[in-house]
Amino acid sequence: MNFAFLSFFGLLTGLKKEDVRVSLENGNTLQILGHRQHEEIDKSDTWHRVERNHNSFVRRFHLPPNVHVDGMKTKVEHGVLTITVPKDKNYKPKPSSSIPIPVQWES
Repeated sequence: MNFAFLSFFGLLTGLKKEDVRVSLENGNTLQILGHRQHEEIDKSDTWHRVERNHNSFVRRFHLPPNVHVDGMKTKVEHGVLTITVPKDKNYKPKPSSSIPIPVQWES
């Protein structure tokens, strides 16, 4: 199958806009960073309990050379992050070449 774009999806339920960062690193690596904080407070007349959780995540995807990163689109809808990266329809892969490298075996 030959698709016109690549799609990436991520579940971001409960995260706020400032907790997530999407970036392009080194021109070909799509990076998604996130930080989740949760605080639970439980009180009564004789005690007070607070639990705090902090979790971070990072996901990296190496993009192929036939994509247009300038046309990348991102959106979050109902807690699902969708990233769409269009492909270059006119991309011609470079012919691969193989150079043998001699291996020296020692006994």
